[in-house]
Amino acid sequence: MVFGRGVRWPAGILILVCVVILGPSAPSSAPYTRALPAGAPGRVVPNRVMTWNICNPCGSGHNAGRAAEIATYAPQVVGLQEACVSDVEKIRDYLESLYGLVYHVEYGAVLRKLGRCGGVPWRPGAYGQALLSAAPMTQRRNVEFPDGGSEDRGYLAVTTQVDGRSVRVFNTHLAERRQEGVRARQIGVLAAEVGRYDRAIVLGDFNARPYSPELGPMWALATDTDPQCRPSGFGICETTTDWQAKFDYVFLRDVVALGHHVRHTPHSDHDLLYTDLDVPADSAAG
Repeated sequence: MVFGRGVRWPAGILILVCVVILGPSAPSSAPYTRALPAGAPGRVVPNRVMTWNICNPCGSGHNAGRAAEIATYAPQVVGLQEACVSDVEKIRDYLESLYGLVYHVEYGAVLRKLGRCGGVPWRPGAYGQALLSAAPMTQRRNVEFPDGGSEDRGYLAVTTQVDGRSVRVFNTHLAERRQEGVRARQIGVLAAEVGRYDRAIVLGDFNARPYSPELGPMWALATDTDPQCRPSGFGICETTTDWQAKFDYVFLRDVVALGHHVRHTPHSDHDLLYTDLDVPADSAAG
């Protein structure tokens, strides 16, 4: 190609000039790169589990940020509540494409509603719980509570690997804060199933403070990963919500907590909670 007085520019130089003038071809709106905070593990931590209610703010605009938060701690198992299937699909894609973290997924939808998750009138999006696991999940069971309160609620249960051991993992979201009686009935259903297993991990948003009477059946079966948090109300529980209440739990049955961490996030009004675990070798998943 000739410019001015017969000056001939090689094609490679011309392309470089165009890039400088016009900028890179990748869209500038790409929300995240692979960069994570210092200390991020970079690979799945096999004995780490996380629970996180990801809605409010809701919507797909926060999915890249949610994936970055999960990748920062890279748990073996992630329990998500108030999750649309379409949003979880995007989060999972980001985790793999941007951070190299590959997860299996199981969904525990309890509601199909256009206003919640988009879709089309004849096929509205599914909404409820989801479990991500770096190991395959088997024996999936999705249960909708007989009484959801103001909105359908339920639990999702699978068998998977944590700390190299087989364990039954539950993920739940109970009725809203001022519906104590409904939550009591829901916990009765959940506790009856958890009690069938010698070893279990129960993740979720229970919408109840530790000393709330309706949590009694769970405390009878398991302990929370927060060592200061017990039903007596004498301990100082670390809060997990923007309104300074503890509603989110990792209940453990024949599993030992090695560390308990709550991290504030701008992508939800619930903090994400993760914990490292020691799963004993001398008991069975049930």
